[in-house]
Amino acid sequence: MPANSTAVAVAAAATARRRLLLLAIAGASLLYLLLSPSSLLPVIDFAARRPPLPTALRHLLFGIASSSKSLPRRLPYLRLWFHPSQINAIVFLDAPPPPLPLSPSDPPIAVSSDSSRFPYTFPGGLRSAIRVARIAKELVDRDLPDIRWIVLGDDDTIFFPQNLLATLRKYDWTKWYYVGARSESVGQNAKHWFGMAFGGGGFAISYPLARVLAKFLDSCLNRYAHLYGSDDRVYACLVELGVELTYEPGFHQVDLRGNLFGLLSAHPLTPLVSLHHVDNIDPIFPGMNRSEALKHLFEAVKVDSGRVLQQSICYDDGSKNALFLFHGVM
Repeated sequence: MPANSTAVAVAAAATARRRLLLLAIAGASLLYLLLSPSSLLPVIDFAARRPPLPTALRHLLFGIASSSKSLPRRLPYLRLWFHPSQINAIVFLDAPPPPLPLSPSDPPIAVSSDSSRFPYTFPGGLRSAIRVARIAKELVDRDLPDIRWIVLGDDDTIFFPQNLLATLRKYDWTKWYYVGARSESVGQNAKHWFGMAFGGGGFAISYPLARVLAKFLDSCLNRYAHLYGSDDRVYACLVELGVELTYEPGFHQVDLRGNLFGLLSAHPLTPLVSLHHVDNIDPIFPGMNRSEALKHLFEAVKVDSGRVLQQSICYDDGSKNALFLFHGVM
């Protein structure tokens, strides 16, 4: 056999042996993976890929600022919107309350931790602002399970829970969000901040952000002794974290007095989330006191919460008439 033919045959045989060796290695590797512990194989967890359940009322934790003096007259407001089977809420007081005719359907009451060590230098202000600001931390410190948002407000903040829920569902609670609204008063905004959520109207903080805020809130409060209120302090600390307000016009501080009909009748096309300072406004229904008027409003809320204060225009093509409908208030 010629030398070149011999060389070709030898090379072909070597190539065939390499292919057989590679096939043997691949087969052995596959057999090893199949027979090895499952930790070496990628695990497909189909349950983990299911979308998370939508945020529900039970995922919200309300922290309500009150005092032993104001709570007795503000309990009727809290009872309008709080339902123990649906809502998690804690009312924080400055001292143990006086004897009250409480019922199991009332929100639980806690006495705030001592905040006297923190400085407060705003002339003529109330140092209770520090105690109220720390409610955010006290809620997180309770480490309640399955919480996605903390919601802060006052004992005269009237929340509309289903509308608040619809508003917060727009946002990914696993990210950092600070949701609320500024005041209706330009003067109040100028005195404080145009980018701040006013605390009386209520505001919500996503739980991952609230946990970070709680870790450094106390040290942050020492840096802002010169500010006036609790909401100023929370806002300043959130800005240090790089978080700005996500504005939702359904929150209402109501820095107004007297007849509120103009504001209510011009409500934007967004769910009514809260009303504040209800002791300072006229009853929103004629011939009723404030409590009766608010109870009457909540009769409409029970039927169709999302449409309260929303406006509709109905046209009759036959008669060429138009009917303007304003839901919830007359």
